[in-house]
Amino acid sequence: MEFDMLNLIMKRRSIRKFKDEKLTGEQIQELVNAGLLAPTSKNNKAVELIVVDDIDTILKLKDCRNMGTIGLQTAPCAIVVIGDSEKSDVWVEDASIAASYIQLRAEDIGLGSVWIQMRNRVSESDSSENEIRKLLNIPEKYGVLCILAIGYKNENKEAYTENDVEESRVHFGKYR
Repeated sequence: MEFDMLNLIMKRRSIRKFKDEKLTGEQIQELVNAGLLAPTSKNNKAVELIVVDDIDTILKLKDCRNMGTIGLQTAPCAIVVIGDSEKSDVWVEDASIAASYIQLRAEDIGLGSVWIQMRNRVSESDSSENEIRKLLNIPEKYGVLCILAIGYKNENKEAYTENDVEESRVHFGKYR
């Protein structure tokens, strides 16, 4: 059977409601592998992942941002994507690629996910990054890009279709 990457991309949608069912160790390992195998600038491997499957800690992560964290309310697993700013000046881009790879792998193995932005966001009392650093004991040199809430889907969203492709956003040769 031939793998269809475009079909996978069209199927992946942001899921914010998850079933009350833990992920297996094998599933978590597959997600982690996808993130760690993502390309990084100069192959410097500045991206690191923190897997959180303790529900109390996931709910505390939810409070590290003042809005937009509903996906953490029911997620059985959260992956915090961080980057070493001393190793790479493009850790944000590298971490974004890793997070995207994790989300695509989640979809491929039948799980749902949602990206919850933390970089340049705030909580009620501090920056979201600082709140997460304190909660998870992350050294200051690491930037916190996002939290991926992951689990078994408890909502259905239609896949994108070819009709959703907005060709007006593509420019050839120069901007028109």
